[in-house]
Amino acid sequence: MLKNTTTLITGAGSGLGAALAERFIAEGSRVAIVDIDLDRAREIAASLDSELVLPLAADVRDTHSLHTAVDATISSFGTLDTVIPNAGIWDYNRSVTRLNGEELSDMFDEVMAVNTKGYLLTVEATWRHLVASHGSIIMTLSNSSFYAAGGGPIYTASKFADRGLMLQFAHELAPKVRVNAVAVGGMKTNLSGPSSAGLDSRKIADSFARRAVEGNPYIPLHDISMDPASFTGPYVMLASSSEAGNITGTIINADGGISARGFATAAGGDDL
Repeated sequence: MLKNTTTLITGAGSGLGAALAERFIAEGSRVAIVDIDLDRAREIAASLDSELVLPLAADVRDTHSLHTAVDATISSFGTLDTVIPNAGIWDYNRSVTRLNGEELSDMFDEVMAVNTKGYLLTVEATWRHLVASHGSIIMTLSNSSFYAAGGGPIYTASKFADRGLMLQFAHELAPKVRVNAVAVGGMKTNLSGPSSAGLDSRKIADSFARRAVEGNPYIPLHDISMDPASFTGPYVMLASSSEAGNITGTIINADGGISARGFATAAGGDDL
């Protein structure tokens, strides 16, 4: 579906980003695997088709390193068709009631710098090439872009901000570039937290592992896979100009049906 295209993915050294790299290569795209940790990017690249992959280091908070990564992508592959701003960190549900003002301030600055400024700077570094290719941007959002309790107030604020960025970019870059998003639910990855709160060595997969049951009992589709690979399909569809050429400013919610969650029980058909 994506043969002879080039895709750049941030945060692609692990988790959903790595799964997206693998899926897009399987669909025929060349992929720039961009991660803050070059060794991690290289490890993912080594497991994939070497002719279609380029591991690169960039800190999404730093515009110069992003431009360097984009320049390397163009130098190697000649074009850029799809950009997936995906790098992020989670606040591990840290509540305003558990932190003092200084702690909140430090965490806010770090989370917003990665999750929101990182998306802004990724688009700034790539939009010119996407205009040239009539390409697309697909932003990774979250159920926290719509609902409470998918994180603490800082993570939720960052993901609501990303939702606003997506809509604004869709307006500013139309009709040359399509801009959409996938709002994913929880999955088993190495998603870590801010170092300012001592959460940079945590993994969200460990939090899920402590649950007594598999899956997510709080959503209607509570028995769906939490493997990040199972969330990649909407990205492929949105990246395809033949399948989604008339779609921009749209969010696909791939969260197990949170909006259909009931009050008494999460799902109404368990006994069917």
